[in-house]
Amino acid sequence: MALRGVWKLKKLVVSYCDWGGSSRGIRAFMQSDLPAFKEDNPQLEVVSELNLGRHPFLKALYKNKNERVVCVRNLTPENVLQHATRLRNALGRKVVKLKTRHVTKHPSVQGTWTPDTKFEC
Repeated sequence: MALRGVWKLKKLVVSYCDWGGSSRGIRAFMQSDLPAFKEDNPQLEVVSELNLGRHPFLKALYKNKNERVVCVRNLTPENVLQHATRLRNALGRKVVKLKTRHVTKHPSVQGTWTPDTKFEC
């Protein structure tokens, strides 16, 4: 994804095995969809890496020095393309777990409303 006009994904590493059955989908992706993906994303450096006897994965390296690794074992070429597109569109930030469901800059002084609130007249 581009934030303020700058793409955050710097490098995409495609790792696969040339004889393993779990790499069948990523090998088909590299022959059919990867050239078009490279052509559509000239700002992105795409590197293919041969790992013998290992399951295939996509590794995304972002400009903020974070990296994400997605396993693409036994996936179809369409699903591999979908994962590559999601990695390209991500900002590379770490996932932060929210402490509450209700997030606001100005919390209510009276508290949040719940269905169990009792009103006395």
